[in-house]
Amino acid sequence: MLPARLRLSSAGLLLAALAIRLPAQAQTALPAKDAGATPADSSSTSRRLFGIEGLEAIGLGAGVVHFPAYRGARTTKTMVLPVPYLHYEGDFFKSDKYGMRGELFNNDRIELSISASLSPPTRGDVPERIGMPNLKPTVELGPQLDFTLIDGKTHPVNLRLRLPVRQAFTVERSPKNAGVVFSPNLNLDVPLGQWNLGMVTGPIFASRKQHAYFYDVAPEYASTSRPAYQAGAGYSGSQLLFSLSRKYRNLWFGSYIRYDSLHGAKFADSPLVAQKRYVTGGVALIGIYD
Repeated sequence: MLPARLRLSSAGLLLAALAIRLPAQAQTALPAKDAGATPADSSSTSRRLFGIEGLEAIGLGAGVVHFPAYRGARTTKTMVLPVPYLHYEGDFFKSDKYGMRGELFNNDRIELSISASLSPPTRGDVPERIGMPNLKPTVELGPQLDFTLIDGKTHPVNLRLRLPVRQAFTVERSPKNAGVVFSPNLNLDVPLGQWNLGMVTGPIFASRKQHAYFYDVAPEYASTSRPAYQAGAGYSGSQLLFSLSRKYRNLWFGSYIRYDSLHGAKFADSPLVAQKRYVTGGVALIGIYD
């Protein structure tokens, strides 16, 4: 059996989660170590906050993110979101900078996690989609396998290869299959004194259903300026993200900037794609009680 840890992303890394997917239809959520954006470090000594064994810290803050309505859209959105934080060190379940997880195997090189993502709805405020049905929000869930290439416990940097595969569904009364997304990436964390610099980069691939949901134009919605279009499966573009974070006393600050390129994507020539490269970003501030 493959040595691994079963892990579910911590809500404390909402900002980094948004950095990966929300600007791009929106990865929320990711493992809490993504892009180095974590409010607190793990501790090997268990504490009892509020009398709860293993509970080491809780927190709450707010984040602001700016992103396009969907990848390739020129219309942008800005959202203010709550950002909760939990640091719990139990015998089996844990929630720390590596995310929320159940440790099935004690192996620091390979981890098996649950990856989740979401995309916000798109209504009639996107010029390219005028007259077309609104896009429902989607949720993506699936396994993620992480390989630690350079261990930050014994080296000055931490480098991981992450391989998430997620199945997408629309969020509505009768959910529909919205395809599959595969986004392999490298995740680098570099301590810079009291700050932490993170980088995430890699390609994105998706099934025909995923591309069709965002970029197909059915014949009944075609016009002289928006011809009918069918997107194929395959390459979906690439991403490059940088983040910077710091914990100061009981406050944590984090920020990110992301570059997204659709050049060469299977849907790049869709009439619903208004731009093939763009930059997004966000900031968050969390108050921590420990």
